[in-house]
Amino acid sequence: NKTLAAQLYSEFKGFFPNNAVEYFVSYYDYYQPEAYIPTTDTYIEKDLSINDEIEKLRLAATSSLLSGRNDVIVVSSVSCLYGIGNPEDFNKTTVDISEGQLLERDHFLRLLVNSLYSRDETAEFSRGNFRVKGDTVDVFLAYHDYIVRVIFWGDEIESIETVDPLTGVTTERLNSYRIFPANLFVTTKERIFRAIDEIQIDLGKQVEFFQSIGKPLEAKRLYERVTYDVEMIKEIGYCSGIENYSRYFDGRLPGTRPF
Repeated sequence: NKTLAAQLYSEFKGFFPNNAVEYFVSYYDYYQPEAYIPTTDTYIEKDLSINDEIEKLRLAATSSLLSGRNDVIVVSSVSCLYGIGNPEDFNKTTVDISEGQLLERDHFLRLLVNSLYSRDETAEFSRGNFRVKGDTVDVFLAYHDYIVRVIFWGDEIESIETVDPLTGVTTERLNSYRIFPANLFVTTKERIFRAIDEIQIDLGKQVEFFQSIGKPLEAKRLYERVTYDVEMIKEIGYCSGIENYSRYFDGRLPGTRPF
């Protein structure tokens, strides 16, 4: 399916060179679901490998659909049936900037962090990160192969430009730009706090249930795993396997269809 979709994607880009032709397939190179073997009391954790390039293309497809363009073509496989984050939250956490806009640099950095971009001052500057040099902020977009450079003059955006990450050469000067989140599973702080409360309430109920039926090991294992995930969400806004908690972030009832 991925190969056929990739062929169609390549052909469509040739047929429609001025359209936003996007590619949306599963981004797993390898995926092993979590499992439990009762006979040996063995718990196998979920293991997976994500293809960074395909993840970029998935983000690009989502960003194009929410950009307001009416010429978007998405080539997808069956993976489009699987849930992603709440599109409302994804759209809310975009960062809109324009030349001459009054905006404190530090506030801009906080907006980037809320959109799940990480600060990286190392030489290995990669997609989904930003770096700061004085009044200049470089944002390596998670869904494109170029850097957006935002230059401040005090509390005002002096200029916005795109930069080639390999050569450092400016490729285009922009009047405005919309920066989309670095991850599909992004949400607002309000939803995060509410979701954490609900997760901890349900965790307490399930741990109590396991203990009541004589399964202390399962109770301990569940408590440790969920507690670790919650701490990660508190610290950085997400955790490995955050899609397992999507119902809480979306405000959906048990058994309801995800986005």
